[in-house]
Amino acid sequence: MDLILKYFPGLQPYQIERFNLLKELYPAWNKKINVISRKDIQHLEERHILHSLSIAKFIQFRTGSKIMDLGTGGGFPGIPLAIMYPGSHFTLVDSVGKKIKVVSEIANALGLNNISLKNMRAENLNEKFDFVVSRAVTTLDKIDSWTKDKILDRDQNDIPNGTIYLKGGDPGKDIDSLGNRASLIPVSKWFDESFFLTKMIVYIKK
Repeated sequence: MDLILKYFPGLQPYQIERFNLLKELYPAWNKKINVISRKDIQHLEERHILHSLSIAKFIQFRTGSKIMDLGTGGGFPGIPLAIMYPGSHFTLVDSVGKKIKVVSEIANALGLNNISLKNMRAENLNEKFDFVVSRAVTTLDKIDSWTKDKILDRDQNDIPNGTIYLKGGDPGKDIDSLGNRASLIPVSKWFDESFFLTKMIVYIKK
């Protein structure tokens, strides 16, 4: 928890307790169902929890916000963000049933009541959200095509509704097709660790 508290010193006790629990729950579940690479599980706090929370540096979701985590995998970035923003609702979507099972067990163990789980392809979900978040699922043009009809017209946060995508490295020409709707923000502007030197947030306005 030292790393998370370094960048988020104002966490409430119940949030600290839940982040600490993540460091117990994920290694235990990962032995049963592999949702995090073996080499990465020892870097859980930095490479998964804190990386997910870079979105919380980019935007502070207001109470009542609806967020979809597209291709949540093992629950990132959705679960850390749900801990950070208990007043917002997060719908975690993945087409792989065993991953949703792990996420369900972890969410239940944490007592998170602001999470819904969907075992399906995100493009088939008939629901709209303020924001879609995702991490290294596919190319930007595919993410945009899957999510642009899932964004609510209302804007109740400090930035317009859209997609917030965590991506490793420079997206290069991948971002060109999105024109002026897309912005690129280096995660290293908030976090000092060398792991984040190549990490980016791509924000795509609706």
